Order: sequence, then structure tokens, then C-alpha cells
Amino acid sequence: MEKGKRRTVVRKSPKNKLSKKVTKTIKSKVSKSNNRKYGTVPKKSTLVVERLKRDLRRTRTSASYRIGNTIINSLIKPWKLILLPFRLIKISWDLAKERLGIKNPPNHDSVVENKHVNKKTIVVFPTNGVGFGHFTRILAIAKRMKKIDEEMEIIFFTTMPTLHILKEQGKFVAYHIPGRKKFENMDAKTWNTLTEEFMENIFAIHRPNYFIYDGAFPYRGMLNSISNHKELTKFWLRRGTLKKNIAKTPNEGVNLFDYIIRPKDSVELDLSSEEEYNPDLITCNPILLLDKDELMNRRDACARLGVPENAVIVYVQLGAGNINDINSEIGMTIDALKRYEDIYVVLGESMIGARLNVSGERIRIIRDYPNSRFFRAFDFSIMAAGYNSFHEAVQFSLPTIFYPNMNTGQDDQLKRAKVAEDVGAMLIVRKRTESNIADAIEKLYDEDLRKVMKKKAALLHTENGAEQIAKYLIDMINES
Repeated sequence: MEKGKRRTVVRKSPKNKLSKKVTKTIKSKVSKSNNRKYGTVPKKSTLVVERLKRDLRRTRTSASYRIGNTIINSLIKPWKLILLPFRLIKISWDLAKERLGIKNPPNHDSVVENKHVNKKTIVVFPTNGVGFGHFTRILAIAKRMKKIDEEMEIIFFTTMPTLHILKEQGKFVAYHIPGRKKFENMDAKTWNTLTEEFMENIFAIHRPNYFIYDGAFPYRGMLNSISNHKELTKFWLRRGTLKKNIAKTPNEGVNLFDYIIRPKDSVELDLSSEEEYNPDLITCNPILLLDKDELMNRRDACARLGVPENAVIVYVQLGAGNINDINSEIGMTIDALKRYEDIYVVLGESMIGARLNVSGERIRIIRDYPNSRFFRAFDFSIMAAGYNSFHEAVQFSLPTIFYPNMNTGQDDQLKRAKVAEDVGAMLIVRKRTESNIADAIEKLYDEDLRKVMKKKAALLHTENGAEQIAKYLIDMINES
């Protein structure tokens, strides 16, 4: 609502049903801070005009319009009919490349010239995959930026459903859009249109200076939106040790960004593929949500988990799997751990996953975030070698048996974990059989070996990449 504008409220008196309608004029009060931030929010009519421009652009870039327009132009000028088959083939080829993200749709007049940006406002867009990786990296950076400069306003726009975490971690404002597959029978075009319109409203209200995306592949709706805003400085946070022969991200999508941020991994990054992209490249150390001083001490963590402090406590987080199936990886793991009378098992349950159906006198389940805050309570762990899990185990010197997931689409977990195994900091079970799992657990049950592994893990410690990127972005903002 514009400053000073009045609105009329009509209501009936509850005491007398026959009384006439009573009108009262209320003047909306706008604080100075809100007026400074939102005082120049576009009027509703302006937003409608911009939306109609986007609708017109979508119409003009649609397959039906472009094919129909080509046919009509050929009918108007019959001499063009000779070239019509070739032009239709070209349009079909262009449409296919646009659908695959290899090529951007034709540009039309839908660019928003917003000269008034809030210098210290950032919109971040972390997606959610099978876990918290994208979300956690963005949150780690956002927390540290707020710590460095309390005036930073960081707005989350995310497909992640666990928005309560943002309140706990830093009181961040958030907008949520469910992923396309959460809707019944929603096609990609409809979802991308919804995403684009949602983002356009966020940009219009908050007028951000920076935009940061963390996801495996850029959505077309997001690309359409950020391409409309030339005033935005755009970052794509891309991490991981990628498997060989993985299809590269199309140049057209990448080149809409100004910078690519590549957190390092245990394996040296191959940045040769980045050279063909236009954005500048920024590298940093692995990004972690917590620092060592944020972990709970063993006594408090054990009390919180309900396990005796003098027991051997093992943390297990393996993702999907039927825990009651003795032939599954997690089933064989729990069965092997139960053979040790002094071992207590703490099972990590994903906050976006199904509930684990398991119980036992020496089994505890935690559904928390981040579970790494309890790492000082654990003597060793058994986990998949995902990016976050691996680097948390290394950075916090938690001896770990890794079960690298060989079926990930892009992430090379075996290659990542092997670096820690080679220095003697971790163990890897490549083929998960009952005997292999039991042998690995027997090794880690040895306290002397665990002490050696902790010392070896210290060789791989680095400064938190979240701190590095937060400082880098703050410096960029202050210098602009």
C-alpha cells in the first residue's frame, strides 16, 4: 500500500443487527525502515503491465505462434512458400534446442529496468534434491553474511519445504514454491510460468542487488526471470566431483549468470570445462554450515540423544533403504552393530524423507538439522559419501566408514571418499556384503585405530568456504 493512502473498512455492529453499516477510515502507518525499503514498490497497474508483457513474450516464443506466424507470412507472400519447409525445419530445431536449454528463446520487449535496487538485499534460490546439499550451502553463506553485516537482507525462494529451519538459523524471510512433481499432472511449462511470475513479484517487492542460485540444473522459468533484470548481479553456486561423460550444462543457460562459484572438493577440480562459459569463476574451500565451535560437547550431546556417555556410539545415515530387510545395506549394517553389547546406534532420519520403522533398546533416531551438531558424541559413523556428509566428517575428524553411492546421476562419491581413505582418515566399503560390512565395523571398533584416523583427518582440514564466500560477497557489495 502506498504511503498515506487511506482504505475504507465496512463492518456491522455486533450489538444491533438492525444497525446501519458503520464506516471507519484507517490510515496505514508505514515505518521509516519499511518506507525506505518498499516505498518505491511498483503500483499494481505497473505490475499488471509487466505481467502482460511477459504473457506476450511467452505467446510470441511459443511453438504454435512461431509456426503459425511463419505459415501466415508465407501465404501472404507466396514466393516464400518455396522456403517454408526449410523454415519449419529450422524452427523445429530451434524449439528442440530451447527445450533442452542449449539455446535461449528469442528476446522480446519484457526487460524490466529497475534502477532503484537495495544495495544490501540478496535473493537466493536453493533447490532441493534427494537431500539438503543445495539448501545447506546457501544457508551457510547467508548466516555468515548476516554475521558480518547485520543490515544484509537475504530472502530465500526455494523448493525446500523445511522453512522453519530458516527461522532457527537466522530469522530469514522465505518464499516457498513446491517442486513440479509435488503437483498432480503439472507440466513443465506451467510450473516454469508459475516460477517466473513468483520470482518477478519477489524482485519487484524486494528490489535485490544480487541473486544466487544453487542447483544442479537451471529451470527455464528462473532463467526467463533473471534475464529480464539487467540490474541484478547473478551467481550460480555449482559444486561437486562430477563423473566422467556427464552431459555439460548448455552454454546459453550458464551465460545468463555473471559469476560461477565452485566450492572445492577432496578431488582437485577440473575447471577446464568452465573456460567455454562467459561468467567469471570464483573458487572456495568446501562449504559447511557449522564451524567446530558450534558443535555440542559430548556430555550435552549424549544427554540430548539419550545415550550413555561411556558407550561406543555409532552414527548411521545411509539414506534410502528398508531397515527391516536384512539383505539391504542398512539392514546388514544395523545387524552387524547389534552384535557389540556396548554399541549404541544413532540413526539419522532425513527431515524430508520417510520415517524409519525401527526400534531397539540400543537404537536412537534423530530427525534434526543439522545432525553434525552432535558429531562430538559419536565414536565413529557409517554414511554415504555425499558432499556435505563427507566434508563434515573430515572437518570434524569423525572416523567414518563410507558407503559411496554408485548410482548418483553426477556426483562421483567413490572418487571423493578415496582421497580420505588414501591418507588413512576413513574407510570405504565398495561392495556392501554382510562380511565386508562386519569387517569394516570390527576395524573401527578399535579405539587406537580411531585415534590414528582422527589425526590423519586433520591433514585434510581447511578454512570453511562459507566464510570465504561471505566475505567476498560483502566486499563486492561495499565496493559497488
